[in-house]
Amino acid sequence: MSSENTINIKNKRASFEFSFIDKYIAGIQLTGTEIKSIREGKVVINDAFCVFNKNELHVRNLHIAHYFNGTYNNVEEKRDRKLLLNRQELNKLQNKLKDQGLAIIPLRLFISDKGYAKLEIALAKGKKTVDKREDIKKRDTEREMNRRLK
Repeated sequence: MSSENTINIKNKRASFEFSFIDKYIAGIQLTGTEIKSIREGKVVINDAFCVFNKNELHVRNLHIAHYFNGTYNNVEEKRDRKLLLNRQELNKLQNKLKDQGLAIIPLRLFISDKGYAKLEIALAKGKKTVDKREDIKKRDTEREMNRRLK
């Protein structure tokens, strides 16, 4: 494995804010300087979300920092980037998004074995405050159990 495969940027807040229904892995349409920034790990995925634009899925607010040696080739840091899924998956997602309260959230950005940038996305439903409290309680009890076992 090369050093390219070590890139694995996660959206840690997503599992706390949302409950996941379906997960997909999509390619991303990028420019040369963007993929170089991703390989350096200069990406913020926490505020990103996905929207449909003319029957194509785009990711918004995915912050990819400017590549240091990019000069005039650098593009806007938070521009919309097209996600590459097959038509059946896009149609399925578009039909499910018509339900109230569902969103498409990026979970993880990684480099595949072939060297392509991939984005793991999930069809998700927002959690209510009560659900978040239950998650916190579960996490605390698991922590206590692990401490007692050691």
